[in-house]
Amino acid sequence: MSGGERKEFPFSWISFDCYGTLIDWEEGLLEALKPLLKRSSVETEPLEVLRFYAELESHFERTYRPYRKVLRLVLRGLAEKLGFELHPAEEYLLAEALPGWRPFPEVNETLRSLRDRGLKLAIISNIDRDLIAETLKHFTVSFDLVVTAEEARSYKPDLRIFALMLEKIPVPKEQILHVGQSLFHDILPAKKLGLASCWVKRPGRDPYGATPRAEARPDFVISDLSELLAF
Repeated sequence: MSGGERKEFPFSWISFDCYGTLIDWEEGLLEALKPLLKRSSVETEPLEVLRFYAELESHFERTYRPYRKVLRLVLRGLAEKLGFELHPAEEYLLAEALPGWRPFPEVNETLRSLRDRGLKLAIISNIDRDLIAETLKHFTVSFDLVVTAEEARSYKPDLRIFALMLEKIPVPKEQILHVGQSLFHDILPAKKLGLASCWVKRPGRDPYGATPRAEARPDFVISDLSELLAF
């Protein structure tokens, strides 16, 4: 293209995973656990904590239960695996901390630019409605659709939560781009349903981190959300 002409974005909707893609999930999780580890003099690598977290979370999400209960079970499991003391009153610490976890630096500006271009924005998230209501306060744009695991009664990568999203978005799936950090939770099921997918592979971060390993081929790979503006 010449003269700085902007090409037309090939999709009319973008659906985003929230935690790990829009919200710096790993930083929030590690900061929440730091006082517990320090109190019990537990020294461990952050990546080890994240990998244990991924193992435990995927196990407890196989059967639907509210996400705050998933987080409670995961925290108890982490205490056992890593050897830190967990008081009964602290078992919901992660659910209590989660609403304060913040977006990545480029997220709000990128979302505003996408909105200005006329894109419809959706979130599809393994979360409870009341928890994501607090997270949404950190964004400077509103979303046209928010689909939660609580509503679908299933957790990604189960296809039912994606199917619910597709029911609610009034365009053919060919007009939807799904963006996520997790190959396991987002890219793999998106591909199974024939959705275009974009993997956010942030530099300096383990590409799996707090998610299980999976083999999937995204249509696009970006290093942060701002690269969506170059599509």
